[in-house]
Amino acid sequence: MKIAVTYQDGLVFPHFGHTAQFKLYEVENGQVVRSQVVSTNGQGHGALAALLGQFQVDTLICGGIGGGAQAALAAAGIRLYGGVSGPADAAVQALLAGTLAYDPNAHCDHHGHEGHNHSCGEHGCGSQDHHGCGGHSCGQ
Repeated sequence: MKIAVTYQDGLVFPHFGHTAQFKLYEVENGQVVRSQVVSTNGQGHGALAALLGQFQVDTLICGGIGGGAQAALAAAGIRLYGGVSGPADAAVQALLAGTLAYDPNAHCDHHGHEGHNHSCGEHGCGSQDHHGCGGHSCGQ
């Protein structure tokens, strides 16, 4: 199993399409045996699913994620655990233990909002719709 986590400063980065790095975890027999941080080389949104495919990733943990990226991941056969926040290593351990708190409906639709310095996870959406976050509690 190969798990990728959107990554910045040890934490799950809050918006898939803007992540500059992934932390990749190779798992054998339910244990992490290797991990590495890789750069996205400035690629965004749609290209990121292809990048994960190159690394043979089968599972992604992230914060908010747009519908197009979700579709690209599904087409690539990558399982998605969105709406996650906190330390990346702890999220992977929780996933392996079957206790990861994630939101299967987590999404962010920031198309048209680029340049507004808004990243999902930097606010508490609650039940309101801020910049297309669709009423999930971003990053929770």
